[in-house]
Amino acid sequence: MLGELRYVVGHLAGRAHCALCDITHSPVRRKRAWDAMVARTGLAVQLLHRDEVPADLVAALAGTRLPLVAAVPDDGRVTVLLDAAALEEMDGSVEAFEIALVGALAGS
Repeated sequence: MLGELRYVVGHLAGRAHCALCDITHSPVRRKRAWDAMVARTGLAVQLLHRDEVPADLVAALAGTRLPLVAAVPDDGRVTVLLDAAALEEMDGSVEAFEIALVGALAGS
């Protein structure tokens, strides 16, 4: 919660930016369109701030720029589905995110 509050204050002050946060959240809360997309796709989605990522995932993603969207199936093999550049291009659009995610999942 403290991390989110820090981000909101930093974002409003122009000192913090996260392309994935722009997709998932409005300035004050998670977007309803995001919640609807998650429900519609039926995917198990876990949003993690940088300081919440488990050590094994940090190791698997070493050298990869955040934010990103990754798939971690039961075998533990990490696959980056959407990288920071792709998320930035979405300009906060949940619709663009869903289209890209479905496409990335179909190709993986």
